[in-house]
Amino acid sequence: MKLLKAALGILLTLQVCEAFAQIAQIAQIAQTTLATHTTQILQDKRTSGSVYLSKQMQELQNDATRNPISLWQERGQSLWQGQCKSCHGEINTLKRSAATFPRLGSDGKNLVNLEDQIVRCQSRQNPTVNTIESEEVISLSTALHQAAKNELIAVTAPVITTTITQTSAPLASDSWQTRLKSGETLYQTRMGRMNLACMHCHDQKVGAQMRADTISQGHPTGFPIYRMSWQTMGTIDRRLRACYSGVQATIPLPGSADLRDLELYLKVRANGMPLDGPSIRR
Repeated sequence: MKLLKAALGILLTLQVCEAFAQIAQIAQIAQTTLATHTTQILQDKRTSGSVYLSKQMQELQNDATRNPISLWQERGQSLWQGQCKSCHGEINTLKRSAATFPRLGSDGKNLVNLEDQIVRCQSRQNPTVNTIESEEVISLSTALHQAAKNELIAVTAPVITTTITQTSAPLASDSWQTRLKSGETLYQTRMGRMNLACMHCHDQKVGAQMRADTISQGHPTGFPIYRMSWQTMGTIDRRLRACYSGVQATIPLPGSADLRDLELYLKVRANGMPLDGPSIRR
C-alpha cells in the first residue's frame, strides 16, 4: 500500500512538472508572438507623407493624365537614354540605387546624395556642371526614383568597396556614424526665431494643421516632389532648406554638410519603408 502511494505521488509530481513546463513553453511562445506583433505595430505606425494629402491632391497624384510630374519623368528617361545608358544600361537595372542614398563619397568622409551623384556623373561628360536643382538633374532624379518606386529604403553604414580600401574602411564607418549622429542632433536641436526643432513638428505634432498643411511624420519616401507652391519639382535638399526658412533660421547653402547629415538621419529613420515618390505636395 505504501509503495502504491509513493508511486502515485511520483506520478503526480511528474504530471505537475510537465504541466508547468508546458505552461512555461506557452508563455514563451506568447511573449515572442507579442514582441513580434509589437514590433510590427511600431513599424506600421510609420507613414508616408502622401497619407496626409487631401482627397483632391491624392486624386491628382494618382491621375497620370493630370499629374505634372510626368513632364520631368519623361525628360529624365530621355536624358538617361542619351547620356547615361551607354555606361549604366537600362534605368531599371539601377532601381535599387535610389533607395541607398546618401552614401559616403570616395573620400570616405563626405556624404553624397543621389542628385550629387548625378552632378558628378554629368561633370565627367560635360565641363558645364549642373547644380543639384537644375532641370536636368531633377529630371534624372525623378526618373530614377520612379524606377525605384516600392523599393525599400536601405541606407546603411559603408562596407569595403573598390573605392575604400580595407585599411580605410573602419575610418569610413566611423565617419558615417559621426555624420549620422550629427543629423540626429540637428533633428533634435531648436533653431531659428521660432525656437523649434524638427522633432517638435514631425514627432510631437503629427496630424496637426500648420499653414493649411497637415504635419506629417517627416519620412522622406516621396522625393523628389512637385510642390504646388513652387510650381516645379524640387529635391529633399530644397525641402529641408524650406523648413529652415519656416522656423526663421539661417538657411544652409545647397549641398551643405548639415543638409546631408540631416538627410542621412531621416533616411536611416525611414529604413525599411518603401519609396513612393516622385510625389505631389501642396
